[in-house]
Amino acid sequence: MKRKLTNQLASWKNASSRKPLLIQGARQVGKTWLMKTFGKECFQSVAYVNLETNKELKDAFEQNFEIDRILLAIQITSGVKVIKGETLVIIDEIQESPFAITSLKYFQENAPEYFVMAAGSLLGVVLHQQVSFPVGKVDFLNLYPLDFEEFLMAMNEEDLIELVKNQDWALINTFKEKYIGLLKQYYFVGGMPEAVTNYAQNKDLKEVRKIQKGILAAYEQDFSKHAPVEIVPRIRMLWNAIPSQLTKENKKFIYGHVKQGARAKDFELALAWLYDSGLVHRVNKISKPGIPLKAYEDINSFKLFMLDIGLLAALTDLDSKSILEGNNLFEEFKGALTEQYVLQQFLARNIHPFYWSTEKSTAEIDFIIQLDGKVYPVEVKAEENLKAKSLKVFSEKYKIPVSVRTSMSGYRKEDWLVNIPLYAIGFLNQENTIS
Repeated sequence: MKRKLTNQLASWKNASSRKPLLIQGARQVGKTWLMKTFGKECFQSVAYVNLETNKELKDAFEQNFEIDRILLAIQITSGVKVIKGETLVIIDEIQESPFAITSLKYFQENAPEYFVMAAGSLLGVVLHQQVSFPVGKVDFLNLYPLDFEEFLMAMNEEDLIELVKNQDWALINTFKEKYIGLLKQYYFVGGMPEAVTNYAQNKDLKEVRKIQKGILAAYEQDFSKHAPVEIVPRIRMLWNAIPSQLTKENKKFIYGHVKQGARAKDFELALAWLYDSGLVHRVNKISKPGIPLKAYEDINSFKLFMLDIGLLAALTDLDSKSILEGNNLFEEFKGALTEQYVLQQFLARNIHPFYWSTEKSTAEIDFIIQLDGKVYPVEVKAEENLKAKSLKVFSEKYKIPVSVRTSMSGYRKEDWLVNIPLYAIGFLNQENTIS
């Protein structure tokens, strides 16, 4: 398995202004594997410690922040001698010790010559619980499930990746059915590393679904184990409501559809916990497509998506035949699944989209993105439907020079619209993909 974030880790290692690196991401997206693999490939040695399983080391962080003393404790725990410039120090599940999080400040200030990397599955939750965080003393990276490009890598389809990067659309169209077939496989398998690795090796969709169900069960256990007991039932209600909310024609998240009569204040803590744990993604509405988009967002109106497309399919018990072969009864949910897919491709490239709709929701643009100082509305089509009425109205109203539609159809460019195949939407920020 290959992860593209490895390139950013290499840049971090070589940076003259390097700080301790904190990798954020939901449980089981591959943070530990990524850190260990990078350490093995790029350092003489790796001193790995896990604060979830080592009480003695947690105690060492709580006593004081003397770096030499902390490093000695890490050496004893890991059994690896920490050598300046040669050893990567990995502190896993760092959220288990607020003192360990604070210690990163002192690594940066007093021992910048050491390479220190940390990660935590529920780090976002802890950081919002009044933990003393070393602001400005840490570098951040977010790790998400494998995107479609990484899935193709795992399937040994590097030539298909290279073809899209070269943007030879005529030749790409020749292999259209192969791209679509792999894309449908990704819809079912998703991007959770364990599921992808198993599928790449065995091509057993039943085994993949078993793995996905296991991950979902682990998340359910996390609700009870780590969330405040009083909000656990509401976390579960929100979590299980996501598929039905995404199937609505108007996908704005409505609390009253989770529980009759419910309001935002009834679920705000539960939603914050799911968001901070990395298990859900919010796409907020904007009032108009101005630069910067964030200046026009409405945080009270949003669409809610899951962490991973494969987990979304597993949560709904969607069978592989419906995805791979099609089914008339699958048409409505196919749109939700496709939006989930497009969102993941954006996030993997650090593109954080918004959406737009009219006051009465008579028209909606699935995503609005900001790229290279320009605003692009993006309409998502699950099949080859090329109608774009809302997109046309929006583009004319706000005088948008170029709009984007993504569908199963091939690449085509009109005066005001570019259609990008769904299997290529992840390369949206490649030079000349739009313009």
